[in-house]
Amino acid sequence: MSKRTELATAVNITSSYAGEFAGKYISAALLSASTIDDGGVTVLPNIKFKQVIQKVETGDLITDGSCDFVASSSVTLSEVILQPEEFQVNFNLCKSDFINTWDAIQMGYSAFNSNGLPTSFSDYLIGHVAAKVAAQNEINVWTGNLGGAQAGEYNGLETLAAADATVIDVVGVALNAANIIGEMQKVVDAIPDALYGLEDLKLYVSNKAAKSYITALGGFSVAATSNSGTDAKGTQWYNNGSLTFGGIPIFVARGMSADTMMAAETSNLFFGCGLLSDYSEVRLLDMTTLDGSQNVRIIMRFTAACQIGIGANVVYYS
Repeated sequence: MSKRTELATAVNITSSYAGEFAGKYISAALLSASTIDDGGVTVLPNIKFKQVIQKVETGDLITDGSCDFVASSSVTLSEVILQPEEFQVNFNLCKSDFINTWDAIQMGYSAFNSNGLPTSFSDYLIGHVAAKVAAQNEINVWTGNLGGAQAGEYNGLETLAAADATVIDVVGVALNAANIIGEMQKVVDAIPDALYGLEDLKLYVSNKAAKSYITALGGFSVAATSNSGTDAKGTQWYNNGSLTFGGIPIFVARGMSADTMMAAETSNLFFGCGLLSDYSEVRLLDMTTLDGSQNVRIIMRFTAACQIGIGANVVYYS
C-alpha cells in the first residue's frame, strides 16, 4: 500500500520579542499589472479555449470613373489565434508553524487551531498573493516566454514581436539620458505613415527609458549640474503626469525589458483571458475539517495569453 506525504510550503519565521506587535505586515514593493489596468492593451475576456482575431486587407479601391460597374481591388482575410494558457497558484501552509507568532491568539486555544491562520496574517497573505500574481502578469505581458526555463509564463509582446518577421525592427543600444531622445526618434521615424497620428497609437517605453527621458527633459542629459529643462525646473517639473514624444503619447510599460521600446496601436495588442475576476480571486481552504490535517491551502487559477494583430503595424526597438 502506497503512502502519500503532503509537504507544506516552506515557512521561515524570524521573530523576536521587541515590544507590542504593530498588527501590520509589510513586504517588498511589487509591480502592478499597469499595462492591463491602464489600457495599454486591448483586453479580450471570457475566452474558454481560443479566439480568432480576423485581419482584413484590401488592395487599391479607387479607379477611374466609367459608365459600367467594374469590379476592382481585392479582399484578403487572414487570422491570428489568441489561446490563453492555464496557470495556478498553490500554497500549503501548516497552522502549527504560526503558534509561536505574536498574533497566534487569533487561532483560538484549541489544539485543532479551528480558527485557521491568524486573521490579520491570512487577510494580508491573500492580498499579497493577488498583488504578486499581478506583478508577474505585468512582466509576462511583455517578456513572458512560453516553454522557457521559467514556469508560469506565456509569450509576451516582446517575445511575439521578436518572432514576427513582419514587425518593423529597430536595433537598440543601452539607453541613458544622453541618447534617449535620439533613440526615441529612431522609433518614431520607423512608424509607417498610415499609423502616425492615429488616436490609439502609443510609444511604449520601459521604466529605464522613461527615467532617462525625464532626466533628459530636465536638462541633465549632458551636465549633472545643469538646471535648465522645462521652466528651468530641472526634473522637478515632472510629477508622474503624462509624457509625449513627437506628438505620440508615451505609455510606461513597467514589465518591459530595460533597453526596449515599442510603437503600436492599443487596438493591435491583445491580452486574452477567461474571467478577469480570476486575477483577484484568492481562495483560502482550511483542510482541518476535510482531512484532519493542520494545513491551510491558498489557491488561484487563471488563464492568460497575448497576441499581436498585424505585425507590420508594430515598431520594435531592442
